[in-house]
Amino acid sequence: MTTSSRSLIQRFAPYFSVRIRQNSRLLSSSSAVQEAQLSSPESTSPSADAVHMTDSCVRRMKELQADEASDKLLRLSIEAGGCSGFQYNFSLDDKANDDDRIFEQDGVKLVVDSISLDFVKGATVDYVEELIRSAFQVSANPSALGGCGCKSSFMAK
Repeated sequence: MTTSSRSLIQRFAPYFSVRIRQNSRLLSSSSAVQEAQLSSPESTSPSADAVHMTDSCVRRMKELQADEASDKLLRLSIEAGGCSGFQYNFSLDDKANDDDRIFEQDGVKLVVDSISLDFVKGATVDYVEELIRSAFQVSANPSALGGCGCKSSFMAK
């Protein structure tokens, strides 16, 4: 494969990933949505499928919520790209979607869509303040085989 075609694939991979995720949501049957809702979408008890938050993550989210008029949700999603194949994407959101799993700790809600959840089951989200940056990051992910030094991307098992 030539370098130009490789770079073209790398440029379009995130676009295709988003489109596949959107199409998957459209094609999922209503029974799958009902099944997800029945399996406790708002998880407060620890389990192997839960995504955990550190005290630092909870504290930072409470600081951010204090600055906002409404309570924001921390959204964790996975996108194709990054130096290791997949990358973590954190954003603040106003509402959860139908296919989201919600993990709550001390009043702070972390939202993960059903496709991304397969990549982060059992993971721990942390908020880290370093000399060069401050950011939410996944500090431990049992579904990851390896990753980059900045912990923003990973290789899936």
